[in-house]
Amino acid sequence: MDALFQAVSAAVGDAPALLALARQAGKEWPRPGEGTTGLLWELLATVAAIDVAAARVFEPHLDALAILAQAGHDPAHASGTWGVFAAEGQGSRLEAEARGSSVFLTGSKPWCSLAPLLDHAVVTAHTDDGGRAAFAVDLRHAGVTCGDPAWVARGLREIPSGPVRFDRVPAEPLQGTNWYFSRPGFAWGGMGVAACWLGGAVGIARDYRDALRAGTLSGREPDQIALASLGELDRVLSAALQHLAGTAERIDRREQGSTGHGTAGQASAWSDALRVRGTCAAAVERVLSVVGSNRGPAPLAFDEKYAKRTADLALYVRQHHGMRDDAQLGALALKGDASW
Repeated sequence: MDALFQAVSAAVGDAPALLALARQAGKEWPRPGEGTTGLLWELLATVAAIDVAAARVFEPHLDALAILAQAGHDPAHASGTWGVFAAEGQGSRLEAEARGSSVFLTGSKPWCSLAPLLDHAVVTAHTDDGGRAAFAVDLRHAGVTCGDPAWVARGLREIPSGPVRFDRVPAEPLQGTNWYFSRPGFAWGGMGVAACWLGGAVGIARDYRDALRAGTLSGREPDQIALASLGELDRVLSAALQHLAGTAERIDRREQGSTGHGTAGQASAWSDALRVRGTCAAAVERVLSVVGSNRGPAPLAFDEKYAKRTADLALYVRQHHGMRDDAQLGALALKGDASW
C-alpha cells in the first residue's frame, strides 16, 4: 500500500495518472458496508492528506464501483475509469426514456467532474413515473458531449466540473426508481467524502506541525499561542477521527447482523451520514482557521504545496450543506433517531 501512496505523491497534479492509480485501488481496496468500512475511509483520508485533489479523483471511482456492487453487478467486470454524476442544477435536466427493453438518456447533467477523462459513469436521471433512477453509462458513446467548464476556482484546478450533454445515449438501469437515494450506500458514500475532507485537514495540520518543528531547529521556539493552537488541532482532529472510526464500526456491525434494510435502518444510516459530515466539516473549518491565522500570508503566497492544499480543501468542503444538513438531523432526532 505504501507504494501506491508514493505513486500518488509523485502524480500530484496529473489527473490521468491519478485515475490510473484509482483504477488500481478499485481492484484492491474494500467497499463500504462489507466489514472493513473503516479501512476504506482511512485509505481515502490518507490519499487526501497527501493531496486533496487526488482524493477527489479516487473517491468517485471507488464510489461508483460500490454502487455497482450494491446494485447486484460484479465490479470486477467494470472496465475503465468511473465517475458518479448525481447533481441537479437550474437549467439542467436529464430524462430517461424507456423504449421496449432499452433505456436512453437525453438532456444535460451539471457538475460532471473529470467527464472528458472518464470511460463510464453512474448517472441519475428523471424517469417517467416522476422519480429519479441510477444508470450505468458509457461516456465514450457518440451521443455524449462534454461541455467546457467555466472553472475559475484556484482550488481543485485539475478536477474541473463541467456540464455533459446526452443525446439518446443507451443506459443500463441500476435497480429501480429512487433506489439510488434510498439505499444505505448513499449515506456511506457521503461519509467517504467526509473522510476525504478530514484527511485534507490532517495534511494541513501536519504542515503546521512541521513548520513549528522547522522553527525549533533554527532556534525559534514556539510560543504559548502556537502550542495551544497545535493542541487544539490535535483535540479537534482526534475527536473527528474517532467519530469517523466509530461510525464505520457501527455500519459494519449493522450490516453483518442484518438480513435486509428496512426504513428504520435507512433513516439511521442517513442520520449517521449527517453527523459524520457535519463533524468532519466543522473540524476542517476549524483547522483551516487555526492554521491560517497562525501561519499568516507568507506560506499561502510562497509555499506551493500548502497553498494548493488549502485552496483545494476550502473548495471541496463546500459540498457540505451546513445548517440545512443540521436541520435534517434535528428533524430525525425529534423523531427519536439519536443515541442520546
